Order: sequence, then C-alpha cells, then structure tokens
Amino acid sequence: MAMPRRCSPSPAASASDDGEIAMSHRWIGGINAVASALESDAGRVEELLVEGGARNARVRELAEQARRIGIPVRAVAADALQRATQLERHQGIAARYRVPKPLDEHDLDDLLARSPTPLLLVLDHVQDPHNLGACLRSAAAAAVTAVIVPRDRAAGITPVVHKASAGAVDRVALVQVTNLARVLRQLKDAGVWLVGLAGEGERTLYGTDLSGPLAIVMGSEGEGLRRLTREECDFLVRIPMQGATESLNVSVATGIALFEALRQRSAKQ
Repeated sequence: MAMPRRCSPSPAASASDDGEIAMSHRWIGGINAVASALESDAGRVEELLVEGGARNARVRELAEQARRIGIPVRAVAADALQRATQLERHQGIAARYRVPKPLDEHDLDDLLARSPTPLLLVLDHVQDPHNLGACLRSAAAAAVTAVIVPRDRAAGITPVVHKASAGAVDRVALVQVTNLARVLRQLKDAGVWLVGLAGEGERTLYGTDLSGPLAIVMGSEGEGLRRLTREECDFLVRIPMQGATESLNVSVATGIALFEALRQRSAKQ
C-alpha cells in the first residue's frame, strides 16, 4: 500500500535520572566500543586503560594504535577497569572519552536539511540500556539521520549503552528532547511522515511505503507507544508474525523496521 506524500518543506561520567549527561567525561569499556571510539572519534579519547598482562591480541593492537597517535595507555588491574566502567565484562580495556555536547530539538532543522529523504528513529521511553544500545547499533548500520529520545524516564548514555551499541553511539546523531509530542509535530511540519509500530496496526510494515521522509516511532518495553505519541503518528503498522509469538523485543522490532525502510529506499534508487 503506497503512502501519500506530504510536501517537504576524570572519573566516569554518570547519567542523571532524566537521562541527561551529567559530566563531560565518560569511561567506555569493551573491545568494539573502544575500537569504534579510536576509529571514528580519536580526538575525544584522552586515555586508555588495559588489563595488566592482557593476552587478548585485539586489546594489544588497540593499545598500540592509541600509543601511535599519542594517547596515553596505562596497565591496571581488572578490578580498576570494572570500577571505572561499571561493567563486569569490560574485556580488559577501557577508554576515557570526552563526551560531545548532546544535541537537542534546536539541532533538528539542520539535521533534516542534510538529506532530501531523512530517515529518523524515535524511541518513546525505552528504558533498558541494552535495548537502547542495540537500537543505536541498528540505527548506525541503517545510516539513520538521527535518533530522537526523550530526556525524562528513558535510558541515558551509560557505559552499558556504549558497550551494547558496539560504539555505534559515536556514529549516530542522538537528539535528546524535553517534549516528544511537540517534536513529533515539528517533524510533521517539516514534511516527515511518522510511522508508529504497534501490534494492532491496520497496515503491515511490508505493505507501507517507507521510502520518503520518514520517522519510525517505537514504544517502550512494557507499555508500547504512549497515547500522545500514538495520536501524533500518521500511521500505525504491525510486523506480521506467524506462530505463537505475540510481540518482539523493541530492539529486534527496531532492526526489522529500519532495514525494511533501507531495503525499500535502496530498491527505489
């Protein structure tokens, strides 16, 4: 079913209760997360910690890569890595990372202007950090224009999110907003269609045109889309499923939706 068109017009940083970055630095842990920081944003990496006597060849390679570009590397005990990152599975490496200033709704117009057919992901109060990290990883892989999250009652960018995203949080524009409903209206005014995923959606994901300016809107783990968010959506669509499974994890559903949009866009090009 085709969609009609709207006219385009030092210590580790902590996350506060409202999800906002509370400090200017953060420790990130895990091989993939540290590798991503070194490859995509090395200028913000201020120090590397590696577990003393590390036998993992990848850890040693990352340490040597950091030294070559002038980043200090220190060997520490495993418990020091755990204290810094708050991760049990830090994989023997951590990086002290200078956090860029978070984007907000005032940055959206500039982000939208960069693409004639923007693809955005809106996460309506996703609270589990592993889910948020997985959603960010899918968003980076699908080359989304931006991921939009509310500041209140949602997971903040913590070391767990950074590791779960495999460093994708460094490669995607993350926009934290104070009033999600207002921002959704702002997107519609800019010519972006809002497609919400819900089990009761009348359309299927695969029968909906996802090739134009689009925001895919996902609900929280327990409640799904909130009423105000649901009312702002142009369409509600469902992922058709067979068998006894009634719903999918939000990060799994996000990946399916984003890559269906990417498939349609690639076919149209």
